[in-house]
Amino acid sequence: MNRTFSQEAVFQMFALVIAVIVVHAIYVTVIYPNAEAILAAQLAAMRADPNYEAPASLFVTVRDFEPEACLILSVWCLALIGYKWRLVVKERRLFEQPLLPIAEGMRILPEDSREYVRHIEALPAGERELLLPRVITHTLRRFAAVRNLQDVASSMQRLVESEGNRLDSEMAMIRFIVWAIPAIGFVGTVRGIGLALRMAHRAVEGDVTPVTQFLGSAFNATLVALLTCITLMFLVHQLQLIQERLALDAEAWCEEHLIRHLHVS
Repeated sequence: MNRTFSQEAVFQMFALVIAVIVVHAIYVTVIYPNAEAILAAQLAAMRADPNYEAPASLFVTVRDFEPEACLILSVWCLALIGYKWRLVVKERRLFEQPLLPIAEGMRILPEDSREYVRHIEALPAGERELLLPRVITHTLRRFAAVRNLQDVASSMQRLVESEGNRLDSEMAMIRFIVWAIPAIGFVGTVRGIGLALRMAHRAVEGDVTPVTQFLGSAFNATLVALLTCITLMFLVHQLQLIQERLALDAEAWCEEHLIRHLHVS
């Protein structure tokens, strides 16, 4: 498990670096130039026609620092969700494999437990560390030690519950990112309003362009943050749902394919 945690930590850092590089490169090469060109064209049009209404532009909406930070965190969060999703898919593949050579009607005695544990230990190292093999190994070893079916079933259920709690706790980084995105959007709103207030004297003099630009940036930051947060929250809840189902299905698999075959002579 420590190796799995270290691999996930390395992936998190690598995914963050890649997200920063990719998103900032898109901003430098695409968004910033197009946003400046659109703003310059809109400013010229407003000076020529006081009744001109500038149309909404995606480049202008996301051009500030706070939307860029929100998009970087969003890409990072998507990478972490994809990593967790891939692990769940890998776990579920084991449900379709014949992990134990147990035919219908067979009984497993406590003396036979070690033989069946060897089948799990023969799996590749990456598969032995997954949820279902660990639950099977724990159940068989517990059966060999206590020779009590009720105790074995209760122990198996407690292990599955603790594994479900572990999966939920490992979502902490993803939840933090989802929380941080609207916070960054709020920071952008406060910054934009503050800059607009600093330009209030220009509005008094008759030039409202700086004030409207800063106010637009303020509300654009909130808009981008809320939209990305809503999308990520949907994906996070879907991921949490399939993780909970994974734990429940592991318990059901053990009850169907293992517990009912255990027998104390």
